Amino acid sequence: MISVGCDHGGLVLKQAIVAYLKENHIDYIDHGTFTEESVNYAPYAFKVGSDILSGRAEKGILCCGTGIGISMAANKMKGIRAAVVTNEFCAEMTRRHNDANILCMGGRVISPEMAVKLTEIFLNTPFEGGRHAIRIAQIAAIENGEEL
Repeated sequence: MISVGCDHGGLVLKQAIVAYLKENHIDYIDHGTFTEESVNYAPYAFKVGSDILSGRAEKGILCCGTGIGISMAANKMKGIRAAVVTNEFCAEMTRRHNDANILCMGGRVISPEMAVKLTEIFLNTPFEGGRHAIRIAQIAAIENGEEL
């Protein structure tokens, strides 16, 4: 299950991503927004992050104008690793090396076609583990206020 959400700045990307998920028979939860009316991004980050943390969704996709604000909001949630991605290499590496569980993109930064391509890479790239698992554990330690 994939959880998706956006503010008004990411609506066009989210619509393209939802169409891709439907075409490929990938189950998803769409938290909105559903119109171009201005809305704040933080509530959408919280909904998608909550789906992941509860186990309702395996991964999430969030879109706003740049991907930055919505990723900052999502990353405030303990256990969320949201990454802003603008190219194919970063979409692959954020999964392989960072085990990102939320992909963030910006509707004023990339095209809907690129958003779909990045989504496909993100959803189909596994985490490598190994030395990268140590780094993920260090991120978790920081979340817990532990000194490294």
